Amino acid sequence: MVLHTFCVSITLSCIVFTFLLQENCVLKSFRLTVFVFSCVSAVWGSCCWQSIAKAEEPWRQFRGPDRSGVAASDEVTFDLSPGKNVVWRTETKHVGWSSPITDGKRLWMTSARTVAATPEQKAKKLEGATFAGLKDVVTSVDIFAVCLDVNTGEIVHHIRLDTIESPNSINPMNSFASPTGVWSGDRVVLHFGRYGTYCLNANTGDVIWKERLIIDDSVGPGSSLAIHDGIVVIPCDGMDVQYVAGLSLQSGEVLWKTSRPNIDTENGEFRKAYSTPLLIEVNGKTQAVVPGSQWCVAYDAVTGSEIWRVDHGKGFSVSPTPVYADGKVIFSTGYGGKELMAVDPTGTGDVTDTHIVWRSKRGASMMPSAAVIGSQIYSIAEGGILAAVNLDDGSLIWKKRLGGKYSSSPLVSGNRLLIADHDGNVTVIEPGKKYNEIARYELGEQIMASPIPIGNDLILRTAKAVYRFTNSK
Repeated sequence: MVLHTFCVSITLSCIVFTFLLQENCVLKSFRLTVFVFSCVSAVWGSCCWQSIAKAEEPWRQFRGPDRSGVAASDEVTFDLSPGKNVVWRTETKHVGWSSPITDGKRLWMTSARTVAATPEQKAKKLEGATFAGLKDVVTSVDIFAVCLDVNTGEIVHHIRLDTIESPNSINPMNSFASPTGVWSGDRVVLHFGRYGTYCLNANTGDVIWKERLIIDDSVGPGSSLAIHDGIVVIPCDGMDVQYVAGLSLQSGEVLWKTSRPNIDTENGEFRKAYSTPLLIEVNGKTQAVVPGSQWCVAYDAVTGSEIWRVDHGKGFSVSPTPVYADGKVIFSTGYGGKELMAVDPTGTGDVTDTHIVWRSKRGASMMPSAAVIGSQIYSIAEGGILAAVNLDDGSLIWKKRLGGKYSSSPLVSGNRLLIADHDGNVTVIEPGKKYNEIARYELGEQIMASPIPIGNDLILRTAKAVYRFTNSK
């Protein structure tokens, strides 16, 4: 009731402000309106202010402030009816699956332009390669940083960062611009895997520093970044070497580099991984939890020292980002042994025998990350099966075959969950004990990037364009 009344007061204040604008009394009237608005809202207490402030919290990294994929606002528009709620649509010049990040005023993302190889060049490059049928070859790639104005969709910066000659092979479903960057203060850090990590001035687009951590990623870059206390955390799980690095946000200097635990295979294809760090606070320390092949490991985000590790089995090419809920780290184990696991992160050392809370073959994904709503975990498998799993014990509550193929991770707003497939089909459901579909939309454009909120609006990147949707028109 309090929140409802507070929202009514906001509406009334906005009506007053609109009227005053029409009367050409903008400056004095605006001051008066702000004063009235502040007095009304103060009556209802600071808790309401915190709710509103949280709703505007910028989405500065992959999956949002806490990596949960949950919007602070309960009212993000999920109505994507054709021509109804589109504020703007900006066509993108090149390909990229990175999700946009924002400070609420601008969006930053990455893209890449490739030159295709001839059949003869491809055959020569892939001669003797493992899983050659799952790899493509290009002769060169240009990598770009792209900045859009949130209000207008105008391209503010389109910066070619480098040209890479004869890059490694790549999975045709991947792109050379798939990792999502991070935003801290007036700096954005954009990542292209082995092809470079770039720190840019978020306002001017000037490159402040760049660093290359070269690994053999086999099928292109995938891991996104995390940032804590001025340290950029980067997983580097290649076929050849596996480690996690911490770079200085200020200078790009490698502050620490920690090797991964030993993996029980010599086949490089089964040693690589593409997960993104989850940052959590446990026992006064910030842990960077990074699943990889065979092991899920938590590191001290400041020093890089290992805190705990779990042997999850023979899983490899782990891609989903973990989530943290009810004191549990939830992660998928990847290809070769797909499971969903819950771990208590309070241990130290090898906690395989002591801190695994549960493990389940139901609800695991090899690509999209999961989302937690209440006591349920929602996971969309890359093959189109949506599952609801009990957070307490990992038991399956329900599953539903939606069809299609999925890479994009879900977005939660209030009691609604939005998921998008490769063909541009967007499904909105109401979480619960049974599958309840609210709506389904067809954008007709390939979707690989994950959607993000800006207040109550939705930003959605497709293969062709970036959209902003609103419900306030």
